[in-house]
Formats: sequence, structure tokens, C-alpha cells
Amino acid sequence: MAVKTERLEARVSPEERARLEWAARVAGTSVSTFVIDAAVDRAEVLIAAEMSTTVPAAYFESLLEALDEPDDAPTLTRAARRMPRARRTPTR
Repeated sequence: MAVKTERLEARVSPEERARLEWAARVAGTSVSTFVIDAAVDRAEVLIAAEMSTTVPAAYFESLLEALDEPDDAPTLTRAARRMPRARRTPTR
């Protein structure tokens, strides 16, 4: 476990503090541990949502089908034909 050296403070209303203390007692942890665990869990959910893209299943299926079908790519084919072929030099 990493050594905890950073400090984080927050202002709460008396009602919020009472709810946090109650919830921490129910969880069997300190208020600090309860708040940190809850904040880290929420952060992980938000970061995961930010890093993923969700699309409808039908769209995803059509995307996979399109990727499976080769495209002629005529511009790329013409460009490849204009490039001289690299000559391999024998290695010693």
C-alpha cells in the first residue's frame, strides 16, 4: 500500500457531516476512509465513462461488417503504384 502523504479537506454542513458519520459507522470505517473510498469509487466510474464510447448494437454490427469488407481504396492503390519498389540489400 502506498504511503499517504497528501491531504484533502472539504467543508460540509452539519447535516452532511452527520450523514457521513452515520454511513461510516454502518460501513464500519472511519469517516475519512468512508469519504475517500466513496470519492475514489465515483472517480473511477466517471473516468471509465469518459474513456469509453457506447453505441447502439446495430451500429456496432454494421461497423464490424464494414471493417470485414475490403475497400478498393483507388487513391491509395494509385499512390502505391507511383512509388518505386524498395530494393532489398542482402545482409551479411
